Amino acid sequence: MYRIRKILNHNTIIVINMDDNLEYLLMGKGAGFQKKVGERIEQRSEDTVYSLQKLTDRGDAREIVKSVSPLCLELANEVLKEAQKEFGEVDRAILFPMADHIEFAVQRIKNHEQISNPLTDDIRVLFYKEYKVAQCIVPLLWEKLKVRIDEHEVGYIALHIHSAIDHEKVSQAMMITQAVRECITMVEKQTGKKIDVMSLSYNRLMNHVRYMVARALKKERIKLNMNDYMEVKFPESFRTATTVCDEIGRSLKCTLDEVEIGYLAMHIERVAGDEMEPS
Repeated sequence: MYRIRKILNHNTIIVINMDDNLEYLLMGKGAGFQKKVGERIEQRSEDTVYSLQKLTDRGDAREIVKSVSPLCLELANEVLKEAQKEFGEVDRAILFPMADHIEFAVQRIKNHEQISNPLTDDIRVLFYKEYKVAQCIVPLLWEKLKVRIDEHEVGYIALHIHSAIDHEKVSQAMMITQAVRECITMVEKQTGKKIDVMSLSYNRLMNHVRYMVARALKKERIKLNMNDYMEVKFPESFRTATTVCDEIGRSLKCTLDEVEIGYLAMHIERVAGDEMEPS
């Protein structure tokens, strides 16, 4: 049982749980319609409840709710519903930073200050399913606000979705994406060839670097060492992999395990040997 503390609009209300006496955000179609402050209500099956005790990357959930429009909270809720359909369980606390991002995105677009994200194409490939889910925001924003959101903003929403399913901060996901882009650029520079972004080897390379960076940040290790074999069998790819690992380590301000070099060299060899064309 909940007691209504504040009505934000017809679909969004702030309530107090009568069991723990804590504040929550309750969202659902018509949840606040013809309701009054102080009224007691039960959660319906179609309602979603969010704790306001959460701390996020962007601050306290209570403070975000005060500064973000109820409509942007609703839009973020709709995106999370789509994410739940695709991925199952999601971290609902992402609602608050996502709504905050949507609010600023709408303001930027209305002020003709749309951003350009050089990593959008990489996000689309690295987080394909997340990006696909994030695209649901496009028709929603047009329907509700007549605002057209571009692919760059969709890319940022995709990172929020990723953080909701992988418990990885948006800033960390962005760091991984940047590291992947640096790796691809360095491989192209070292080999003097342009990588075919539609190739299977390219996707494998990107995903390998993604998890390699994640392992470095979590200080996890691969047990099998392929360095001796790869250095002898494919010396050029091994040298490139060594350079890439060193550069990524400097960028992330951490040291990548030497064992990573051999595995990265294997993926570079696949791409360089099979699916690259002279630039």
